[in-house]
Amino acid sequence: MKQVFIINAVARSDMGKGASRRLRREDKVPGIVYGAGKEPATIAIDHGSLLQLLAKESFYTQILDLDVSGNKEQVILRDLQRHPFKPRILHLDLQRISATEKIAMRIPLHFVGGDVAPGVKVSGGLISHLMADIEVRCLPKDLPEFIEVDLSKLELNQAVHLSELKLPTEIEIVLLAHGEDKAVATAYIPRAVVEEEAAPVAAAVPVAGDEDKEEGAEGEAKAEGGESKGKEKGKEKGKEKAPAEKKGK
Repeated sequence: MKQVFIINAVARSDMGKGASRRLRREDKVPGIVYGAGKEPATIAIDHGSLLQLLAKESFYTQILDLDVSGNKEQVILRDLQRHPFKPRILHLDLQRISATEKIAMRIPLHFVGGDVAPGVKVSGGLISHLMADIEVRCLPKDLPEFIEVDLSKLELNQAVHLSELKLPTEIEIVLLAHGEDKAVATAYIPRAVVEEEAAPVAAAVPVAGDEDKEEGAEGEAKAEGGESKGKEKGKEKGKEKAPAEKKGK
């Protein structure tokens, strides 16, 4: 069963940045309502009650009941401005809807079955979620709260695409309508694991010419050693002969 969200608001006539600042000091959130062929209307909403509504995921994607001083109409959330670092809402944009006109909304994806997917359970891979939500178009009454993505049959190096999502025929995926059948999730082997498995193989393969280089280096070392030893022996013999020559004179 879909959750019902009611936004209680009051109409306001004051406009501008100064009026908005005064509302925020009173713990109110300035907002605007537009669409459905009616004139835009400015409203003010209690900040605390709005924060409670925003804590629920489906608030962002569902039809909302707006009550402005007893005047009720259905709207959807179109824009939300937050403070850069404080938990404060600065402004709210709401759009009126018509029961007979299709609307486009971004709907969150709920992934299930990833822990039992063959690509994970058998092959030891991981699941990568490539999309968190998708845009759909339908009548307000057909708008889903979320879209479930079944990953229980996902093999390694395979992906689940938009065309594989099970949705009622009255709900249209905007990307598919434009001919883009993108992947929403895939199973893969982490890169670090692949590199670790490949490293021992690479180390075991000898590099051509290495043995010859080592033998050549050893030969050169021996040759140099031989030359140095010969020179040292020659010097020693020269020193031994020197005293004998003096005696002869």
